[in-house]
Amino acid sequence: MATAKLSAILQAALMDGLVIPAHPLALDENRKLDERRQRALTRYYVASGAGGIAIGVHSTQFEIRDPEHDLYETVLRMAAEEVANAAPNRPFIQVAGVCGPAEQALSETQTALSLGYDAVLLSMGGLVGLSEDEHLERARKVAAVMPVIGFYLQPSVGGRIFSYEFWRAFADIPNIVAIKMAPFNRYQTLDVARAVCDSSRRDEIALYTGNDDNIVADLFTTYRFTVDGRTVEKQVVGGLLGHWAVWTQKAVALLEEIKTARREPSIAKEWLTRNVQVTDSNAAFFDPSHQFAGCIPGIHEVLRRQGLLQGTWCLNPHEELSPGQSEEIDRVYAQYPDLNDDAFVASHLEEWLRGK
Repeated sequence: MATAKLSAILQAALMDGLVIPAHPLALDENRKLDERRQRALTRYYVASGAGGIAIGVHSTQFEIRDPEHDLYETVLRMAAEEVANAAPNRPFIQVAGVCGPAEQALSETQTALSLGYDAVLLSMGGLVGLSEDEHLERARKVAAVMPVIGFYLQPSVGGRIFSYEFWRAFADIPNIVAIKMAPFNRYQTLDVARAVCDSSRRDEIALYTGNDDNIVADLFTTYRFTVDGRTVEKQVVGGLLGHWAVWTQKAVALLEEIKTARREPSIAKEWLTRNVQVTDSNAAFFDPSHQFAGCIPGIHEVLRRQGLLQGTWCLNPHEELSPGQSEEIDRVYAQYPDLNDDAFVASHLEEWLRGK
């Protein structure tokens, strides 16, 4: 079978920088899939101006793969159907999360390919027994099927630390089209950026932030290194973020504003303040004060307040808002009213819930 590739249009859009929300899972009070609201979420992301969606990822809940739920193919198919129905008149990348040992990752990749997805986000979490070489071989196998977005996941939520040498070899794999840098650590983020700059494939790989604690600053960061006697630069161009699963319309406007500002010779110091405002909001959603225990329910709570979700239920009944988290969300709503897109959601909610 021939290796699937990104279209030239999608490749260019990915390199220019996109808002790619990590798609949540809509459940009812019985913790069963709420199809109407699941589809409404996809409609929301398309209408918000996002440049794509990532589904089957952490925000969609890894438990969708468990035999008692068996929702992986279902949620991917629903999202693909809604994107096709909406037919956005802009480049829109559909990304499927894949995880697990090589056999599972390849099976999920084939599912994504069969449903028309453009790329996979390859999780390297939970595979504690694999060496770096084994991780690389797994990535090569998946990339031989379809385009891969690499994923540096922070250790506190199941990731692991990889060496610079790992990322240098990873960047050399054909059909790696982007890397989501989400170690929540400056040193480890730097390892990825330097490794990509040192690779001959540097111009084929987009750098995306997944560092929810540093979104705005990441999007203004250009990495510069001397490679073989010449200067090489790479910009963090966009984000694939759970944070952007909420207030998405404002995230799209933010990235466009940043793209404009990046073309200026200097950056206003006000951007540093805006960076911490977004980070403060993220802290309320993602719950770092409880080691991110409430990160998925926190996303759900914002969507519940907007009417997109009915509740904050997760497939894992122990996954719920942490003590004080709702009050923290109250606080950032009051503190940063310009960051939410409640008015936009309210004006379209009925049509998204109704569908065609």
